[in-house]
Order: sequence, then structure tokens, then C-alpha cells
Amino acid sequence: MKPLSDCRLYTFVDTAFLHGRKPEWVAQQLCDGGSDLLQLRAKNSSPEEVRHLAEAILPVTRRAGIGLVINDFLPVAADVGAEFCHLGQEDFFDTGHTHISQLSTNNPQLLIGLSTHAPAEAERALAAGPAYIAIGPVYATGTKPTARPVTLDYVRWAATNVKIPWFAIGGINLANLDDVLAAGARRICVVSAILNAPDIASACRAFREKLLRV
Repeated sequence: MKPLSDCRLYTFVDTAFLHGRKPEWVAQQLCDGGSDLLQLRAKNSSPEEVRHLAEAILPVTRRAGIGLVINDFLPVAADVGAEFCHLGQEDFFDTGHTHISQLSTNNPQLLIGLSTHAPAEAERALAAGPAYIAIGPVYATGTKPTARPVTLDYVRWAATNVKIPWFAIGGINLANLDDVLAAGARRICVVSAILNAPDIASACRAFREKLLRV
């Protein structure tokens, strides 16, 4: 698996955007397009459904040498052998945790990413010892319609203050990517702009080309 510090393009198999396509097929397109990390996000699925999805996707990511991130479902991530689990503020801090070491799993190699939406949240997340943090949503996004955009100001803050790998997320597309990069982001998460594209692999390549210019 590529070191996290070398990962630039973080993509998603989001069940809300499958549009009838098999998750493992979408995962293969994302890998073929040059994704560095791939997250399985299945917000309305049961743990057992997420487990089946993960088991279908893992052979694809393993062949490609890409880390698989399971969103929210920590026990599933640990059980199936995923490389990462991503947790929101409410999934981690609101359940009483203050440090990653407090999470109980049967997979000590499992790495944790945390969402953040403001500098204070980032500082608290960094103190918790995650492998990476997400910075966003930078722009309004249909994947989280109630979330208030954090704007490029937060991206600029992260570029100056965050020393571990961090990914800008939320409403990022090819039209605004240059602005996100100019604000200091070097790693991005992209959901709908890739999954809604006519050709997923080509869309990934277009993002990757821009990322590699900076």
C-alpha cells in the first residue's frame, strides 16, 4: 500500500451514487483511474450489508495496492482487514473518546481518520492521534446538504497548521480544484464529481493530473 504521505487522490464507493452499478466495478474504475485511497461509504446500510460490500471491494483494492477506508463502521473495518476506518466528530468524541488508543478493535494495525470542520475541531482531532484528518466541507455538497461550508479559509489554516496528512473534502470539482490547491491543499477527497461522471476512470485521471502539477 502506498504510504499515506504520498496519497493525493482519495475517492469513494458511495452507495448513494452507485446508480445500479456493482460496488466492485466502481472500485475497479477508481483504481484504474489512479486513486490513492478508496472509502466505502454506505450511510443507510446495516453492519452486515457494509461487511458484504467491503468483502466485494477488498480484492479490488488489494490487487491495486490501494488502502480501503470503511466509513463509520469500526468493527466491520477491523473484522474484514481494511487498512483504515474514518470517523466523524460525533462518532468519536461524542462517544467519550479522546484518543485513538482508546478504540477497541481486534486489528491493532487499523488506522483511523477523523473529520474536522473548524480549527478548534482540527486541534482536538490532532491531539487524538489519527493517521489523517479531513478538512471540510470546503464547498456546499449534496453528499451532506445540511453541512455549512468551511470555505477556503479553513484550507489555508490547515496548510499552515496541520503537520500530518490532511485531505480537503466537500464539493470539490475540476472547476474549483485550482482554487483549493492555491489555498494550500495537496490532498483531496472527491465524491460526486467522479461518481457522477460518464467515465469514472477518466474523471479520476483528470483530477490526478491537476494534483500532480503542484
